[in-house]
Amino acid sequence: MKHRILLFAACVAAFLPGMSAAATPKAKARETVVEASIADLQKAMQSGRLTAKQLTQQYLDRIQAIDKAGPTLNAVIEVNPDALADAEAMDQERKARGPRGPMHGIPVLLKDNIATKDKMQTTAGSIALVGAKPPIDAFVVARLREAGAVILGKTNLSEWSNLRSTRSTSGWSSRGGLTRNPYALDRSASGSSSGSAVAVAASLAAVAIGTDTDGSIVSPSSANNLVGIRPTVGLVSRAGIIPISVSQDTAGPMARTVADAAILLDAIAGTDAADKATAQAGKRRAEYARHLDRNALKGARLGVVRNRFGGRNDLQGAAIEKALAVLKAQGAILVDIPQVPNDDQLGKDELTVMLYELKNNLGAYLEQYAPGASVKTLADIIAYNERHKDKVMPWFGQELLIAAQAKGALDSPEYLKARDTGMTAARDEGIDRVLKEHKLDALVAPTGGLPWMNDLVKGDASGGGFTSLAAVAGYPHVTVPGGFVHGLPCGLSFVGTAWSEPRLIALAYSFEQASRHRRAPTYPKSINTWNPNAKS
Repeated sequence: MKHRILLFAACVAAFLPGMSAAATPKAKARETVVEASIADLQKAMQSGRLTAKQLTQQYLDRIQAIDKAGPTLNAVIEVNPDALADAEAMDQERKARGPRGPMHGIPVLLKDNIATKDKMQTTAGSIALVGAKPPIDAFVVARLREAGAVILGKTNLSEWSNLRSTRSTSGWSSRGGLTRNPYALDRSASGSSSGSAVAVAASLAAVAIGTDTDGSIVSPSSANNLVGIRPTVGLVSRAGIIPISVSQDTAGPMARTVADAAILLDAIAGTDAADKATAQAGKRRAEYARHLDRNALKGARLGVVRNRFGGRNDLQGAAIEKALAVLKAQGAILVDIPQVPNDDQLGKDELTVMLYELKNNLGAYLEQYAPGASVKTLADIIAYNERHKDKVMPWFGQELLIAAQAKGALDSPEYLKARDTGMTAARDEGIDRVLKEHKLDALVAPTGGLPWMNDLVKGDASGGGFTSLAAVAGYPHVTVPGGFVHGLPCGLSFVGTAWSEPRLIALAYSFEQASRHRRAPTYPKSINTWNPNAKS
């Protein structure tokens, strides 16, 4: 009975954010985690007001109250049964030797395509991999454990990171169902790192790790009023992450603040012999949390990519214009860029590269990280899906998986031409060319369209996005909350050249501190369409 009363109290507190948390000491303690930053949580643990075990329990309780019940966000696909024990071990270590660093005792959620050697599974949202328990941690997970983080659980995602069907619905997987946006429950959470974004937005964890092939970190971050960082390919190891494209894949932070995202990036970046792309990471990485500069926008030259404004919604364009006014007020010099060369011509080559690389790299992952799985190859997965199509394909098919299976080896002329053409267009003739010609620190644009209505029958109806250039180039991309349109979040993107994370983080932090667009969700069923003048 006591547990049920506390659970009810947590639900009430979650839905009534204006309610006094000081009604009882227990009520106050249960609201510690809502919108709390890593710095807030570390202060509470260092002072003895909170332990890592208590903190972890609060997040687990919120997952039960908000994710599995209440608005039923469906962001967390699985919780770590050892999370409390791991947190308690971090508490004991803190008492004995002090904290390892800023991530000590901090609960983190992981997208369910990141391998963990524990009692959890790693499935990419596919029931074909249910039961697969990796024998080793992904490099990113090993780094987090070394930093003292508590692995809280796995998050739902667009199945196979949205490379299954041309008509897929972001945030839906056959294992996890549909993740819902906490700013309007009938709207898309975007994808493919849908669960990671929603969980952090709803304070189900302090921070989360997503993965990004093209927009899969930054787009759901934008749709859920978060900061998301897609790092330069090679800054963060992909070893132990279910692959889509070795040319474009990367893991990265998803957080409520730029400071938290920078701290998390510090924890996961580094050189890994198992991922050749990280050979330069040791020389290139910086202490990102040291680059949080409120005055970074003063004198910064920013290229405003004008053809990425408006899209399907001029109201969003108006919101981003207000964000540009903030940049200017902080001393930035804005340079209009009508269009970055090639930014609308990358799609066909990019998809070709993804299909070839998925076909040729997935088997190696399955062999090393899913040795007990019944599927060993992409062909096995396609056959499994067909045998279980009532569960796997009730809404959309697997035509992209089939197209990938039809591709040849990585020495194919079609593949090599698509890869080289795309990279040259996005790098030398795209981002780098514009930055050099106009002497720019970064490019800025709306991250993507506003969250659209979920429709499992028709699939996604997104309003486009400013994601492909950085993705194909393998360059960094930071999105930060840029405002709201009738309660729906939109993000502002900062894109730069390779290894420019320190500068992008500084610019994003300066904008964040001046604009303060981050706010907690209230879980409405829909936006207020009957009163368009209601405060958003």
